[in-house]
Amino acid sequence: MSDFTHDFWNFYIAGVALVGIIGCALFLWSQGSASYTIGKTTGHSWDEDLEEFNNPLPKWWSWMFYITVVFSLGYLVYYPGLGSFPGLGKWTSVGQYDAEEKAAAADYAPLYDRFKGMAIPAIAKDAKAMEMGQRLFRTYCIQCHGIDGGGKDGGFPNLTDNDWLHGGTPERIVETIGNGWQGVMTPHDYLGADTVRNLAHYVRSLSNQPGVDAARANLGRTAWMNSDCFTCHGTDAKGNPDMGGPNLTDNIWLYKSDEATVIDTITNGRNLEGGTTTNNRMPAWKSFLGEDKVKLLAAYVYGLSNK
Repeated sequence: MSDFTHDFWNFYIAGVALVGIIGCALFLWSQGSASYTIGKTTGHSWDEDLEEFNNPLPKWWSWMFYITVVFSLGYLVYYPGLGSFPGLGKWTSVGQYDAEEKAAAADYAPLYDRFKGMAIPAIAKDAKAMEMGQRLFRTYCIQCHGIDGGGKDGGFPNLTDNDWLHGGTPERIVETIGNGWQGVMTPHDYLGADTVRNLAHYVRSLSNQPGVDAARANLGRTAWMNSDCFTCHGTDAKGNPDMGGPNLTDNIWLYKSDEATVIDTITNGRNLEGGTTTNNRMPAWKSFLGEDKVKLLAAYVYGLSNK
Protein backbone atom coordinates (compact mmCIF):
# COMPACT_ATOMS: atom_id res chain seq x y z
CA MET A 1 0.00 0.00 0.00
CA SER A 2 3.01 2.31 0.33
CA ASP A 3 2.87 2.82 -3.46
CA PHE A 4 -0.38 4.77 -3.03
CA THR A 5 0.90 7.33 -0.50
CA HIS A 6 2.90 9.30 -3.06
CA ASP A 7 1.60 12.81 -3.86
CA PHE A 8 1.17 11.74 -7.47
CA TRP A 9 -2.00 9.88 -6.55
CA ASN A 10 -3.58 13.02 -5.09
CA PHE A 11 -3.17 14.79 -8.45
CA TYR A 12 -4.23 11.66 -10.31
CA ILE A 13 -7.51 11.34 -8.38
CA ALA A 14 -8.25 15.05 -8.65
CA GLY A 15 -7.45 14.97 -12.38
CA VAL A 16 -9.71 12.00 -13.09
CA ALA A 17 -12.60 13.62 -11.22
CA LEU A 18 -12.23 17.00 -12.96
CA VAL A 19 -11.62 15.58 -16.43
CA GLY A 20 -14.70 13.39 -16.09
CA ILE A 21 -16.97 16.29 -15.08
CA ILE A 22 -15.55 18.77 -17.60
CA GLY A 23 -15.70 16.11 -20.31
CA CYS A 24 -19.41 15.64 -19.63
CA ALA A 25 -19.95 19.40 -19.85
CA LEU A 26 -18.09 19.64 -23.17
CA PHE A 27 -19.97 16.69 -24.63
CA LEU A 28 -23.27 18.25 -23.59
CA TRP A 29 -22.27 21.58 -25.13
CA SER A 30 -21.21 19.89 -28.38
CA GLN A 31 -24.58 18.19 -28.64
CA GLY A 32 -26.39 21.46 -28.04
CA SER A 33 -24.41 23.32 -30.71
CA ALA A 34 -24.72 20.64 -33.39
CA SER A 35 -26.88 21.31 -36.46
CA TYR A 36 -30.24 19.55 -36.68
CA THR A 37 -32.94 19.16 -39.27
CA ILE A 38 -36.17 18.73 -37.41
CA GLY A 39 -38.19 15.84 -38.77
CA LYS A 40 -35.29 14.27 -40.63
CA THR A 41 -34.12 10.82 -39.59
CA THR A 42 -30.54 9.70 -39.09
CA GLY A 43 -31.04 6.77 -41.42
CA HIS A 44 -31.03 4.21 -38.63
CA SER A 45 -33.99 1.91 -38.33
CA TRP A 46 -34.92 -1.10 -36.19
CA ASP A 47 -37.70 -3.62 -36.47
CA GLU A 48 -38.35 -2.47 -40.03
CA ASP A 49 -40.17 0.82 -39.26
CA LEU A 50 -38.66 2.10 -35.98
CA GLU A 51 -36.58 5.14 -37.03
CA GLU A 52 -34.30 7.54 -35.14
CA PHE A 53 -35.04 11.23 -35.70
CA ASN A 54 -32.27 13.84 -35.88
CA ASN A 55 -33.92 16.29 -33.41
CA PRO A 56 -32.15 18.54 -30.86
CA LEU A 57 -32.07 17.56 -27.21
CA PRO A 58 -34.94 19.00 -25.12
CA LYS A 59 -33.83 22.19 -23.36
CA TRP A 60 -35.16 21.06 -19.98
CA TRP A 61 -33.11 17.87 -20.29
CA SER A 62 -29.93 19.77 -21.26
CA TRP A 63 -30.30 22.26 -18.38
CA MET A 64 -30.78 19.46 -15.88
CA PHE A 65 -27.42 18.07 -16.94
CA TYR A 66 -25.77 21.50 -16.78
CA ILE A 67 -27.09 21.88 -13.24
CA THR A 68 -25.68 18.45 -12.42
CA VAL A 69 -22.24 19.50 -13.71
CA VAL A 70 -22.29 22.69 -11.61
CA PHE A 71 -23.42 20.73 -8.56
CA SER A 72 -20.62 18.20 -9.07
CA LEU A 73 -17.96 20.93 -9.20
CA GLY A 74 -19.40 22.55 -6.08
CA TYR A 75 -19.47 19.19 -4.33
CA LEU A 76 -15.78 18.59 -5.07
CA VAL A 77 -14.88 22.02 -3.72
CA TYR A 78 -16.92 21.69 -0.52
CA TYR A 79 -16.13 18.04 0.26
CA PRO A 80 -12.68 16.33 0.09
CA GLY A 81 -13.05 14.97 -3.42
CA LEU A 82 -9.93 16.45 -5.03
CA GLY A 83 -7.08 14.30 -3.80
CA SER A 84 -5.57 15.65 -0.59
CA PHE A 85 -7.57 18.91 -0.73
CA PRO A 86 -9.65 18.86 2.51
CA GLY A 87 -12.57 20.77 1.02
CA LEU A 88 -13.97 24.11 2.13
CA GLY A 89 -16.46 22.39 4.42
CA LYS A 90 -13.69 20.56 6.32
CA TRP A 91 -15.88 17.43 6.35
CA THR A 92 -14.33 14.13 7.43
CA SER A 93 -15.83 10.68 7.96
CA VAL A 94 -14.33 10.65 11.47
CA GLY A 95 -15.97 13.97 12.30
CA GLN A 96 -19.29 12.73 10.94
CA TYR A 97 -19.02 9.55 13.00
CA ASP A 98 -18.16 11.47 16.17
CA ALA A 99 -21.09 13.83 15.65
CA GLU A 100 -23.49 10.94 15.14
CA GLU A 101 -22.05 9.17 18.20
CA LYS A 102 -22.63 12.26 20.34
CA ALA A 103 -26.17 12.65 19.03
CA ALA A 104 -26.91 8.97 19.68
CA ALA A 105 -25.37 9.19 23.15
CA ALA A 106 -27.63 12.13 23.98
CA ASP A 107 -30.72 10.29 22.67
CA TYR A 108 -29.97 7.07 24.53
CA ALA A 109 -28.60 8.61 27.72
CA PRO A 110 -31.96 8.31 29.57
CA LEU A 111 -32.10 4.60 28.72
CA TYR A 112 -28.56 3.93 29.93
CA ASP A 113 -29.14 6.01 33.08
CA ARG A 114 -31.98 3.68 33.98
CA PHE A 115 -29.59 0.73 34.20
CA LYS A 116 -26.64 2.44 35.89
CA GLY A 117 -27.83 1.72 39.39
CA MET A 118 -29.01 -1.82 38.65
CA ALA A 119 -27.04 -4.98 39.32
CA ILE A 120 -26.18 -7.06 36.26
CA PRO A 121 -28.38 -10.05 37.24
CA ALA A 122 -31.34 -7.65 37.50
CA ILE A 123 -30.51 -6.06 34.14
CA ALA A 124 -30.36 -9.55 32.61
CA LYS A 125 -34.04 -9.98 33.53
CA ASP A 126 -35.10 -6.68 31.95
CA ALA A 127 -36.58 -7.24 28.48
CA LYS A 128 -35.65 -3.77 27.18
CA ALA A 129 -32.06 -4.11 28.40
CA MET A 130 -31.73 -7.54 26.80
CA GLU A 131 -33.05 -6.19 23.53
CA MET A 132 -30.40 -3.46 23.56
CA GLY A 133 -27.72 -5.91 24.69
CA GLN A 134 -28.60 -8.29 21.91
CA ARG A 135 -28.20 -5.53 19.31
CA LEU A 136 -24.79 -4.67 20.74
CA PHE A 137 -23.80 -8.34 20.78
CA ARG A 138 -24.88 -8.88 17.18
CA THR A 139 -22.94 -5.81 16.11
CA TYR A 140 -19.64 -6.44 17.87
CA CYS A 141 -19.46 -10.03 19.15
CA ILE A 142 -20.93 -12.51 16.68
CA GLN A 143 -17.81 -12.52 14.51
CA CYS A 144 -16.07 -14.63 17.15
CA HIS A 145 -18.82 -16.06 19.36
CA GLY A 146 -21.55 -16.65 16.77
CA ILE A 147 -24.99 -15.08 16.53
CA ASP A 148 -26.29 -17.29 19.35
CA GLY A 149 -23.17 -16.97 21.52
CA GLY A 150 -22.37 -20.64 21.00
CA GLY A 151 -18.77 -20.01 19.90
CA LYS A 152 -16.84 -22.26 17.53
CA ASP A 153 -13.71 -24.38 17.29
CA GLY A 154 -10.44 -22.51 17.06
CA GLY A 155 -10.37 -20.55 20.33
CA PHE A 156 -13.83 -18.92 20.38
CA PRO A 157 -15.59 -19.76 23.67
CA ASN A 158 -19.21 -20.81 24.02
CA LEU A 159 -20.98 -18.16 26.11
CA THR A 160 -24.22 -20.07 26.60
CA ASP A 161 -22.89 -22.71 28.99
CA ASN A 162 -21.45 -22.36 32.50
CA ASP A 163 -17.87 -23.20 31.54
CA TRP A 164 -15.87 -20.00 32.03
CA LEU A 165 -12.18 -19.53 31.33
CA HIS A 166 -11.88 -16.26 33.24
CA GLY A 167 -14.85 -16.57 35.57
CA GLY A 168 -18.57 -16.08 34.99
CA THR A 169 -19.40 -13.64 37.77
CA PRO A 170 -20.92 -10.32 36.67
CA GLU A 171 -17.76 -8.50 37.75
CA ARG A 172 -15.49 -10.82 35.76
CA ILE A 173 -17.64 -10.56 32.65
CA VAL A 174 -17.53 -6.75 32.83
CA GLU A 175 -13.76 -6.90 33.30
CA THR A 176 -13.26 -9.28 30.39
CA ILE A 177 -15.41 -7.27 27.96
CA GLY A 178 -14.08 -3.91 29.11
CA ASN A 179 -10.37 -4.65 29.41
CA GLY A 180 -10.05 -7.66 27.14
CA TRP A 181 -8.18 -10.86 27.88
CA GLN A 182 -5.14 -12.55 26.41
CA GLY A 183 -5.31 -16.32 26.75
CA VAL A 184 -1.92 -18.01 26.77
CA MET A 185 -0.98 -21.66 26.75
CA THR A 186 2.80 -21.84 27.06
CA PRO A 187 4.70 -24.24 24.76
CA HIS A 188 6.12 -27.39 26.35
CA ASP A 189 8.24 -28.71 23.50
CA TYR A 190 11.18 -28.90 25.92
CA LEU A 191 9.55 -31.96 27.54
CA GLY A 192 10.20 -34.06 24.46
CA ALA A 193 7.79 -35.66 22.02
CA ASP A 194 7.23 -38.87 24.03
CA THR A 195 6.43 -37.07 27.28
CA VAL A 196 4.14 -34.65 25.45
CA ARG A 197 2.27 -37.58 23.95
CA ASN A 198 1.88 -39.14 27.40
CA LEU A 199 0.53 -35.83 28.70
CA ALA A 200 -1.92 -35.67 25.80
CA HIS A 201 -3.29 -39.10 26.64
CA TYR A 202 -3.62 -38.12 30.30
CA VAL A 203 -5.43 -34.89 29.44
CA ARG A 204 -7.79 -36.72 27.07
CA SER A 205 -8.47 -39.37 29.71
CA LEU A 206 -9.75 -36.70 32.11
CA SER A 207 -12.87 -36.24 29.96
CA ASN A 208 -13.13 -39.86 28.81
CA GLN A 209 -12.09 -39.25 25.22
CA PRO A 210 -11.98 -42.30 22.93
CA GLY A 211 -8.70 -43.93 21.96
CA VAL A 212 -6.82 -43.20 25.20
CA ASP A 213 -3.81 -45.44 25.91
CA ALA A 214 -4.08 -46.24 29.64
CA ALA A 215 -0.36 -46.87 30.04
CA ARG A 216 0.55 -43.56 28.41
CA ALA A 217 -2.14 -41.78 30.43
CA ASN A 218 -0.62 -43.13 33.66
CA LEU A 219 2.82 -41.89 32.63
CA GLY A 220 1.24 -38.61 31.62
CA ARG A 221 -0.25 -38.16 35.10
CA THR A 222 3.24 -38.42 36.59
CA ALA A 223 4.55 -35.94 34.01
CA TRP A 224 1.63 -33.62 34.88
CA MET A 225 2.56 -33.52 38.56
CA ASN A 226 6.26 -33.08 37.76
CA SER A 227 5.70 -30.19 35.32
CA ASP A 228 4.02 -26.80 35.67
CA CYS A 229 0.65 -27.87 34.21
CA PHE A 230 -1.17 -27.65 37.55
CA THR A 231 -0.13 -24.00 37.94
CA CYS A 232 -2.79 -22.95 35.45
CA HIS A 233 -5.11 -25.94 35.41
CA GLY A 234 -4.96 -26.93 39.10
CA THR A 235 -3.82 -30.21 40.65
CA ASP A 236 -7.29 -31.63 39.90
CA ALA A 237 -7.20 -30.19 36.35
CA LYS A 238 -10.48 -28.34 36.95
CA GLY A 239 -9.03 -25.05 35.82
CA ASN A 240 -8.12 -21.74 37.40
CA PRO A 241 -10.23 -18.67 36.47
CA ASP A 242 -7.63 -16.29 37.90
CA MET A 243 -5.09 -17.60 35.40
CA GLY A 244 -7.57 -18.23 32.62
CA GLY A 245 -6.72 -21.93 32.75
CA PRO A 246 -9.45 -24.15 31.24
CA ASN A 247 -11.13 -27.01 33.05
CA LEU A 248 -9.77 -30.18 31.43
CA THR A 249 -12.12 -32.62 33.13
CA ASP A 250 -15.27 -31.70 31.26
CA ASN A 251 -15.89 -32.37 27.59
CA ILE A 252 -15.76 -28.72 26.51
CA TRP A 253 -12.90 -27.84 24.18
CA LEU A 254 -11.80 -24.53 22.70
CA TYR A 255 -9.86 -26.54 20.17
CA LYS A 256 -10.48 -30.07 18.98
CA SER A 257 -10.02 -32.96 21.40
CA ASP A 258 -8.29 -35.41 19.07
CA GLU A 259 -4.81 -36.61 19.98
CA ALA A 260 -3.01 -34.64 17.25
CA THR A 261 -4.59 -31.32 18.26
CA VAL A 262 -3.92 -31.83 21.98
CA ILE A 263 -0.29 -32.75 21.24
CA ASP A 264 0.01 -29.65 19.05
CA THR A 265 -1.40 -27.46 21.84
CA ILE A 266 0.93 -28.86 24.50
CA THR A 267 3.98 -28.74 22.22
CA ASN A 268 3.58 -25.34 20.59
CA GLY A 269 1.25 -23.54 22.99
CA ARG A 270 -1.57 -21.21 22.13
CA ASN A 271 -0.77 -17.52 22.26
CA LEU A 272 -0.76 -14.34 20.22
CA GLU A 273 2.98 -13.96 19.78
CA GLY A 274 4.23 -17.26 18.45
CA GLY A 275 2.05 -20.24 19.23
CA THR A 276 0.02 -22.41 16.90
CA THR A 277 -2.87 -19.94 16.78
CA THR A 278 -3.51 -16.23 17.19
CA ASN A 279 -7.18 -16.49 18.17
CA ASN A 280 -6.73 -16.31 21.94
CA ARG A 281 -7.20 -12.56 22.31
CA MET A 282 -10.41 -11.06 23.56
CA PRO A 283 -10.23 -7.38 22.53
CA ALA A 284 -10.88 -4.59 25.03
CA TRP A 285 -14.12 -2.70 24.36
CA LYS A 286 -14.38 -0.12 27.15
CA SER A 287 -12.56 2.69 25.38
CA PHE A 288 -14.60 2.12 22.21
CA LEU A 289 -18.08 1.40 23.58
CA GLY A 290 -17.98 3.14 26.95
CA GLU A 291 -18.93 1.76 30.35
CA ASP A 292 -22.71 1.92 29.79
CA LYS A 293 -22.67 -0.29 26.70
CA VAL A 294 -20.12 -2.65 28.24
CA LYS A 295 -22.45 -3.11 31.21
CA LEU A 296 -25.40 -3.91 28.94
CA LEU A 297 -23.25 -6.34 26.95
CA ALA A 298 -22.10 -7.99 30.17
CA ALA A 299 -25.70 -8.35 31.32
CA TYR A 300 -26.66 -9.90 27.99
CA VAL A 301 -23.74 -12.37 28.12
CA TYR A 302 -24.54 -13.17 31.76
CA GLY A 303 -28.13 -13.84 30.74
CA LEU A 304 -27.08 -16.30 28.02
CA SER A 305 -25.85 -18.80 30.63
CA ASN A 306 -28.20 -17.86 33.49
CA LYS A 307 -31.63 -18.21 31.95
